[in-house]
Amino acid sequence: MKVPMTIEGAERLRAELKQLKGEERPRISKAIAEAREHGDLKENAEYHAAKEQQGLVEARIREIEGKLADAQVIDVTQIKPTGKVIFGATVHLTNLDTDKAAVYRIVGEDEADLKHGKLSVASPMARALIGKAEGDEVVVNAPGGEIAYAIEHIEHV
Repeated sequence: MKVPMTIEGAERLRAELKQLKGEERPRISKAIAEAREHGDLKENAEYHAAKEQQGLVEARIREIEGKLADAQVIDVTQIKPTGKVIFGATVHLTNLDTDKAAVYRIVGEDEADLKHGKLSVASPMARALIGKAEGDEVVVNAPGGEIAYAIEHIEHV
């Protein structure tokens, strides 16, 4: 099953993969070789630490490669705006109880970062927003109770 991902999310994963393969992997291999030269591997803490680090890096490389293989990279700028909230769109909202404005971009699960306004497509808020249009009111079932928002503006950026 393909998992939606923004272009930025895919680029970030590719950059991390390049760094892991091009820098971390060779650095750890060198550390393992140096630790081997110290003799007895049974009681060689540097060797065991480097091997453990190697295992973590290799696992992360496999994880990233799997995510990229399963990704459906979506460029929202190439989708004609319909006035509805879709994956990748940036949504300007107003909390109807507090009048506070909020701006969220709907992104893939691995890209979500609420501090930077990136909302996971699987989150209750994103699920409530998807398919709605500018001017609609949306009620989100949040952990603290229901919150009502008005959709002020939708951008494809």
